[in-house]
Amino acid sequence: MNTEIIGIIITYVVTVLLAIPLAMYIAKVFKGENTWSDFMRPIERIFFKLSGINPKEDMNWKQFLKALLTVNLVWFVIGFGLLFFQAYLPLNPDSNPNQSPDLAFNTIISFVVNCDLQHYSGETGLTYFTQLFVITFLMFTSAATGMAALIALFNGLKTKTTNSLGNFWDIFVKANTRILLPTATIVATILIFNGTPASYSGKDSIVTLQGDGVQVSRGPAAGMIAIKMLGTNGGGWFGANTAHPFENPNYLTNAAESISILLIPIALVFALGYYLNRKKFAYVIFGIMTLFFLTFVSINVHYETAGNPAIAKMGISEPTGSMEGKEVRIGPAASAYWSIATTSTSNGSVNAMHDSLTPISGGVAMLDMMINALYGGVGVGFLNFFIFIIIAVFISGLMVGRTPEFMGHKVEAREVKIAALIALLSPLLILAGTALASYLFMQYPNADWAVKPGSWLNNPGHHGFSEILYEYTSSNANNGSGFEGLGDNNIWWNVSTGFVLILGRFLPIIGPIAIVGLLANKKYIPESSGTLKTDSLTFGAMILAIIVIVTALSYFPALALGPIAEYFSIY
Repeated sequence: MNTEIIGIIITYVVTVLLAIPLAMYIAKVFKGENTWSDFMRPIERIFFKLSGINPKEDMNWKQFLKALLTVNLVWFVIGFGLLFFQAYLPLNPDSNPNQSPDLAFNTIISFVVNCDLQHYSGETGLTYFTQLFVITFLMFTSAATGMAALIALFNGLKTKTTNSLGNFWDIFVKANTRILLPTATIVATILIFNGTPASYSGKDSIVTLQGDGVQVSRGPAAGMIAIKMLGTNGGGWFGANTAHPFENPNYLTNAAESISILLIPIALVFALGYYLNRKKFAYVIFGIMTLFFLTFVSINVHYETAGNPAIAKMGISEPTGSMEGKEVRIGPAASAYWSIATTSTSNGSVNAMHDSLTPISGGVAMLDMMINALYGGVGVGFLNFFIFIIIAVFISGLMVGRTPEFMGHKVEAREVKIAALIALLSPLLILAGTALASYLFMQYPNADWAVKPGSWLNNPGHHGFSEILYEYTSSNANNGSGFEGLGDNNIWWNVSTGFVLILGRFLPIIGPIAIVGLLANKKYIPESSGTLKTDSLTFGAMILAIIVIVTALSYFPALALGPIAEYFSIY
């Protein structure tokens, strides 16, 4: 057990050590400085020439958002058509059928918004064509979209007074060519050499050690798995996601993929310091995020390695901890670490079944997504954290009787109203969705629009409520993991979570970009003795308190009905 914990510590330390040079490189790329990846410039020029885009054209915040939202709408329309007609397209050796309209609606939204919530099994729900040209393609573009939004925010904070947040297309293309493609190539190579499939062959017949003949799915999975980790996507090539031995063959690949989940999100926090020349501010933010992260990891590792008392009461020994829903080659400690890494980001991949986590561990994973502002998804993690910063600046200003200021710009009513609306959005989507679903399914458990009569919820009671709460929490956080005791491939879940996915993704992007656009247009105010120091430990403590208070007030009652009640019923 101690060896497993040492492995977790080493994995996290290596992640941070790799993130620092990557952060310096990211800052140089988007500052326009010379880097080793400049050999990609001719390819980028060809792309811009063919598309008629001028990458040097400055965009204000409205133009930036227009470009971002428009291209994502185009991908939604094209992707929906491909999923709906995938049976008639090439690269379908296993003859998988088309997706139904409601499932295609949910799937395409899920991957456009970087959530990767899957109401289908990868082996049977998609073809190789749609896995590659819809799913994998969107894993790159959705991550690059989030990164572009973050760099726009950086640009707004970098200049004293400006109307320009940069050029969306220039940032978007560089995010793919200079960052995501090179890093994904490295991770995919590691996976291939450890046994992850990278072929276009269909299912293979094998004989197990028990003598059973089974069909095993294959496919060009390595590249998709690499970007699903690095781009905080999370969707599995296989139905069991990263618990599948082809996606995660051994402890080495588990460590490599664990590092990949956190690498770019952490690097982008450090990149803030290099890009704005405010390293101390970046360290404060990283410290707050890491305090939450390590606390949550410690809790989950404790409960998962301690075993399940319900099993212990049966007289069954649990020397390795709670192994329900976990892989022996990975173990409970590494699975507990992954459960927090994947929910601290918007990754959502799983190397163990979250539905089998002990109550407190499952509750902490949900709480992690409810905060939705720790390391976060690629780019959007800091965008969500930025909302808490604005609220903290506003409250701090009220406490000292000064007009709130952030990085030389007055934070006034418009900015605070936008921040408040975004802060209230997540509780509204999660709690209203959970309440409505609970009511409808209690009133109409056998409704045809739900699922096959009586089988939509496999676990009644507190855990069943947790399954519903987790589904909407994951959708809103653009996470994609789930308590899979829930039967979610039906009209209700496909449509309702689809709308939560859209609102939970784009409004928290639109809000911060609008705020920074408004701030950047204001007259710059030099720092004085009365200026609130946003790079101090005091301000860091203020942000931490805001996160705790807002989250506790919003979600404690729901958590008390689900995982907390389940904990007391078992322990």
